[in-house]
Amino acid sequence: MNSMTAEDYRETYWPRLEKAVEQLLTQSPVKYTSISYEQIYSHVYKCVCQQYSDHLYSDLIWKITSHLQQVCLELQDSRPESFVENFNLAFTQYMAAIECIIPLFIYMNKFYIETQLNRDLKDDLMDLFSAHVAEKHISMLISLLKKAEAMPFQVKPSTMASVVKGLYSLRPDWAQLAPALFSRFIPQIHPPVLESDLLRYASQDRKLQMELSLKGFSRCDQSRKRACEES
Repeated sequence: MNSMTAEDYRETYWPRLEKAVEQLLTQSPVKYTSISYEQIYSHVYKCVCQQYSDHLYSDLIWKITSHLQQVCLELQDSRPESFVENFNLAFTQYMAAIECIIPLFIYMNKFYIETQLNRDLKDDLMDLFSAHVAEKHISMLISLLKKAEAMPFQVKPSTMASVVKGLYSLRPDWAQLAPALFSRFIPQIHPPVLESDLLRYASQDRKLQMELSLKGFSRCDQSRKRACEES
């Protein structure tokens, strides 16, 4: 393998990799443009083998961060009635992109990110979207989703499900911002019931029964249930 100089990396290898990453980040999820995956993978392989992993990782993170900052700005210009849909499109497109980017950089992930940084490329790329896009708009998203929940079909159910599940995949703790909303799409969002909660629920039930009784509603004695039903 021929030795790679810093100039080779800067002027030949990274520009080709950057172009491929840019193409993957910006192409439509339903319209793919041909990319030479074998060539891109071989470039990544050579960069790692020639000890340019740190440069490659930094450049990749910088490239994707720059893209996401632009996505964030574009979302800021969205009208409220289309914001949830636009966020969903941005997230869907990004997820489709990284599903292609990660395999291309798998050699760097295995022999640099995992071994030297003790991290994982997918986690890093998810964190980037969380920090530079979702976190910037989480308050508006939750507010709009709550309004949409109260007004059926203001946002398509499939879009609501996609956004809520996407937010949860980025930051599970965001579910605490709207537990009722998240519990519609994510199982076991609510914490398990504690013994103290059971006592409180029983007390509330007794109070309700007493209030109903005072208002004229009677309750059949459980021991005489069959007699009440027959009468």
